[in-house]
Order: sequence, then C-alpha cells, then structure tokens
Amino acid sequence: MATRERTTTGGRTGRGGEKRSDSLKHTVVTAVLAALRALGQLVGGFGTALPALALLGWLVLTAVTSVVGVGLLTAPAALRALHALAGRERGRLARHGFEIVAPDPPPTKLRLAVADATTRREAAWAAVHATFGLLLGLLGVLLPIAAVRDTVFPLVWPLAPPDATSTSVGIGVAHSWAEAASVSLLGLGWTAVVVGLGPGMARLQARPAVRLLAAGPDTDLSLRIAELTATRAAALDAHATELRRIERSLHDGTQNRIVTVTVLLGAARRMVARDPAAADELLERAQTAAEEALAELRTVARGILPPVLDDRGLAGALSGLAAQCAVPCRTDVDLPQRCAASVEATAYFVVAEALTNIAKHSGAAHTTVTARARGDRLWLRVEDDGRGGADEAGGSGLTGVRRRVAAHDGSLRLSSPHGGPTVLEVDLPCGS
Repeated sequence: MATRERTTTGGRTGRGGEKRSDSLKHTVVTAVLAALRALGQLVGGFGTALPALALLGWLVLTAVTSVVGVGLLTAPAALRALHALAGRERGRLARHGFEIVAPDPPPTKLRLAVADATTRREAAWAAVHATFGLLLGLLGVLLPIAAVRDTVFPLVWPLAPPDATSTSVGIGVAHSWAEAASVSLLGLGWTAVVVGLGPGMARLQARPAVRLLAAGPDTDLSLRIAELTATRAAALDAHATELRRIERSLHDGTQNRIVTVTVLLGAARRMVARDPAAADELLERAQTAAEEALAELRTVARGILPPVLDDRGLAGALSGLAAQCAVPCRTDVDLPQRCAASVEATAYFVVAEALTNIAKHSGAAHTTVTARARGDRLWLRVEDDGRGGADEAGGSGLTGVRRRVAAHDGSLRLSSPHGGPTVLEVDLPCGS
C-alpha cells in the first residue's frame, strides 16, 4: 500500500511538473508573439513618423512664409496633408486594436483652421510623433537588427576582417572564439530588451495619437447617435431575417420529411399483417426520410451557431472553411484570445459567405483569409485574385453580411474593381 501511495504521489508530481512546463511555454510564446506584434506596430509608426517630420517642416515653413503672403497659398495643401496623415494614423492604430473615434472633418482654410480645435490637436500630434514617435520607431527598427547581428556574430566571425568591430554598438574587437561567443550574449540581451520593453514602447508611441486624434468633447454626437439608431434597426432587421430563414428551413424541409415519415409508418402498420414485404419496403422508405430529416435539422442547427466554433474555436473553424472551399484557399490566422461567441459566429458567417461568393462568381484561382485579434478588436480580410466587380446590390448576400457586422457596431469595407482583386475587410469588437 505504501508503494502504491508513493507511485501515485510521483504521478501527481509529474503531472504538476508538466502543467508548470506547459504554463511556462505558453508564457514564453505569448511574450514572444506580443513582442513581434509590438515591433510591427513600432515599424508602422516609424512609417508615419517620417512623413510627420516632413509635414512638420512644411507647416513651420508655411507659418513663417504666411507673413509675406506666400504661405497663404500653400496652407490649404499643407492642412489637407495633415488631415490625411492623421486619418492614416487612426486607421493604422485601429488595425492594432486602438479604437479612435474620428472627429468631424476639419477645415482646410487657414483662418478657420487656426481656430479649429481638431486641427490644433492634429498639429500637436504631428509634432510629438515626428520626434518622440520617430525615436521609438527607429528603436523598433534597430533593436531587432542588433539582436540578430550580435546573436549570430560567432557564426560569421571567421569571415570578418581582423580589425572589424565585433558588437553592434561599435565597441570591441574579437580575437578568439571565446570573445566572439561572448558577443552573442549581447545579442541575447537585445532580445530580452525587445521582448520585455517592446510592447510598452509600442503603447508609448500610440498614446499621443489616442489622446490627440480622437474626437474631442465638443464634437457633435448627433451623427453618432443616428448611426447607432440605424445600427440597432439593422440588427433587429437581421435578427428577423434570420428567424424567417430558420422558420422557412424547418417548414419547407424538415417538417415535410417528418410528415412523410408519419404517413409511411401509418401505412406500414396497416400493411404489416397482410403484406409484410410491402410493409418492410415502407419502413425502409420511412427510415430514409427520417435520416434526411435529421440531416436537415443538423444543417439548420449549424446555421444557428456552428458547433465547430465550440469544438475548435474560430481559428479551427476558418481552417475548416478554407479546406472545404472550391477555390484553393490559404489561411493566415493569429487569434491569441477568444472573442465573444456572437462575434465569432458573425466572423464565421462573413468568411463562409465570402468564400461561397468567390467560388460562385469570381473565377478566382486563389484566395486568402486573414484573421487578427488585436486588443479588443477582431480584424478579418478575405482577398481573391478573381475578375472583381462584386456589388452588394447584385444579390451576392453582402447586404446581409453588412447587417450582421453592423449589429456588432463593426465596419465592413469592400474593394472590387473590374479586373480584380476583390478585398473584403471587416473590423469587429471582440467583446460584443
């Protein structure tokens, strides 16, 4: 008995060790993925900080030359560029999970712009982003390069010139394998800095935009209220349409099958005594009708909430849709956390409807489904290389998709020029 107790304790200890190992592995993977996303955000911020620096110089030059009248001619163009860059930054941060409510379109005339609070906030953002944001973006570019360079230095050291600097900071020359190997420790240090500080740097870079580019308290909210009212109406309409679809499926399909089963069973019961062979045939037909009714019930149930979402999550469900698509489909899914069940169901139906349209109408040879969860936002993108020309008014089901998305206060964008490609982008809040 004592031996059995020790064996059981050891098994529990082993399972506890495995759980701790899995937890540590999950923590490391989560930290690395967060660092990679942060680097992408920092590099994207560097891509908007450079234009912000040029724009800042343009605005200063415009302000100085306005004294002699020359700047008055270039002021509208400079203001349009400022508003466009601010809008680009809002869109970029929205893809990374920062929801920034855009203000009303600001003026482009100099006299009105000077008194406009939105324009002043955008100018202040440009000044901060062109300096502080540029520095953080530059670090986001250089730190991973330094980490890779120093980590792999021992591998390239034999090929380096004898007097070449060994480290990425320009200090030290390696004269032996031991000194070359020690450089990799610096590379690991850079990696630790990226993993540990990268997400915080990305948040610091985004903070001025979140604070300055959002609609101010003086913004007229009547349009937003009207939008929410229309969204609620669309949600109720979509719900009613879905109920009618389910009722029609049950009435026209499943109910008829069950009636057929009832009729066949009644006929078989009356014939079983006088003609067993005919009764057996009727029972076989009744069984077939019952199986068809069961299959239709399963189809209706999957249409309400696909079980695959509970079994495999949204990532697995999208992979299943891609595998069943008639057009070769590649998935690029990064969903570190689960969203609300209704949001995942909407995302599933959006992709399912898009892939169905592609298979029926596009003539595409390839399509790609991309899904990203960033903060409290879920971003979907379905792209194909077909002939394009997709139209919501053409009976493609996109109107219903837009209503589903609007019911969650999300947004849908469709780009489908003639000749292709067709790109469908959907942005949803994760927690609706």
